[in-house]
Amino acid sequence: MLEPIKKLLTRFPVSARRLGKRLILAFIGVLFVLYFSSSSRVSDLQQVQLSGTLRMLTVAGPTTYYEDGRGKNGLEYLLASAFAESLGVELVVQSKPNLHALLLSVGGPEGNFAAANITVNASRNQSLQFTDPYMEVTQHLVYRRGSVRPRSLGDIDGDLMVLKSSSHSEQLKLWQKQYPDLQWREDDGSEMSELMRMVHEREIDYTVMDSLGYLVSRHIYPQVRRAIDISDPQPVAWAFPRHGDGTLLAAANRFLHDYSASGELDKLKNDLLEQAENFSVAGSQRFGELVDKRLPNYEPLFKKAADQFGFDWHLLAAVAYQESHWNPKARSPTGVRGLMMLTLATAREMKISNRLDPQQSLTGGAAYLAKLRSRLPDRINEPDRTLLALAAYNVGFGHMEDARILTQRNGQNPDQWEHVRQHLPKLSNKQYYPSLKYGYARGNEPVIYVDNIRYYTRYLELHELSQQLELQNTEDQQPGSDWEDSAPSSL
Repeated sequence: MLEPIKKLLTRFPVSARRLGKRLILAFIGVLFVLYFSSSSRVSDLQQVQLSGTLRMLTVAGPTTYYEDGRGKNGLEYLLASAFAESLGVELVVQSKPNLHALLLSVGGPEGNFAAANITVNASRNQSLQFTDPYMEVTQHLVYRRGSVRPRSLGDIDGDLMVLKSSSHSEQLKLWQKQYPDLQWREDDGSEMSELMRMVHEREIDYTVMDSLGYLVSRHIYPQVRRAIDISDPQPVAWAFPRHGDGTLLAAANRFLHDYSASGELDKLKNDLLEQAENFSVAGSQRFGELVDKRLPNYEPLFKKAADQFGFDWHLLAAVAYQESHWNPKARSPTGVRGLMMLTLATAREMKISNRLDPQQSLTGGAAYLAKLRSRLPDRINEPDRTLLALAAYNVGFGHMEDARILTQRNGQNPDQWEHVRQHLPKLSNKQYYPSLKYGYARGNEPVIYVDNIRYYTRYLELHELSQQLELQNTEDQQPGSDWEDSAPSSL
C-alpha cells in the first residue's frame, strides 16, 4: 500500500517529500489511535458492571419508590432491584423533586436510567430512548364523592390541577381542541398522590392520575372517585439517554422480557394492588372468619409475649392480623416475612433466627415494638406512647419523629397521638418533606395502620367478652346450677 505513495513522492522536491512523509506518519498514527480506542471502548453495560452500581433516577411516590418501617419499597424500586441483581450489581436510587427535573436528568452523571411510571409518547421519544413497555396505564379524571360527576371534560365546573410537564397535561392539550373552554392549572411541586389528597380534602375539585396510582392510593383517600377515562391505555417504560450506545438498554429489555415471561412481573403488580386493597378494610367479614379459624392457634403465644413485653395481648394479636392476617408464612415483595412481617435486619437486631416460626416472629415483633416505645421521651404517657410506637413500627421511627417535629412547628403537642396523626400525611407533601431529616414517606398509611389496629383490638376485646358471657350462660344453665336451684318451681 505504501509503495505507490513512495513512488509518487519521488516526483516532488526533497522538502515536499519530507512534509509528505510526516503527513503520512501522522495519518497512520491517527488510524492506530482510532482503531485501539474503538476496540477498547467500554460499553454502557460494561461501565455499570465494572462500577458495581446501577443508578436509577425516580420521583418518590407510592407506586415508584419510598422507605418505611419495612425498608425500601415501591414497584419501580423492586423491579429495578431485580434488574440490578440480574446484572450482579447494587442498585443506587436518586430521587428527583418532580417529573420535569427527572426527565432533564436522564443521561447525566446522577443516573443511568429513569423509572417513575413514565408513559411513552411522541414528544418524549424525541429526546429519550425507552425500553419495551412493561405495563399500561389509563389516565383518569377524578373528582370528590358527593359532588356532581363529570360525564365529559365539557362538564368540568371547578378547579382542575395536574402535574406540570406530565402526560396528563399533554393529554388535556389534545382534548382542548374539542373543548376550547377547558382550563387547568399545572403544579410542579407535587406528585399524583398529593393531588389525590387535595381532591379528598376539597382543596381542588379535579385532577388527572394514572390508573395504577389511583388503585394504590384509593384506600387512603376513599372520597376520591374516578369520573371518566381521558386516554386509551398508554405504555409505561424505563427511559434511557439517546446518546447511549444501547447496550444497557438492550440488557434492560432482555431482563424485562424474561421477568415478565417468568410471571414475576405479574406477581409484583398483584402484590402491590393486593396490599393496597387489604390494607384498609377494618371489620371485614374476612377478619371475623379468621378470628374463629386462625386466632385460637396463636392466642397462647400472644398472651405469653404480652406478659413478657408489657402489652395487651389483644393489641399484639391486632398487629399480627394487620401485618399478616395471622399467616406465619406471609411474605411481602420486599422480603418481609412471618406472622409479624419482620425485615431481615429487624430479625437480626432482635436475635431471631427463623422468621417463619410463629413464636420467634411474635417474640421479635413484640420486642421491636417495645424497643420503639422505649425510645420515646419518658414524658409521653399511655395510650399515646404505644400509639406512637405503632406508627413507628409501620412508617419507621425517623419518619414518625419527623411528624412530631411538624406537629411542634405547628404549635401542637408532639407527645399526643391525636395531634401527630394530623401531621403524618404531610410527609408525602412536597411543601413539607424536603425540610425534614428523613424525607418522603407515605404518611397516610401509618394513620390508617394505627386506626385499624385500634379497631381490631377493640373487636378482639369484645369478642373475648362475648365468649366469656356465652360460657357463663352455658354453665348457669347446666343441671344443678345455682340458676336451676333458684328457679321458681312452677317453671
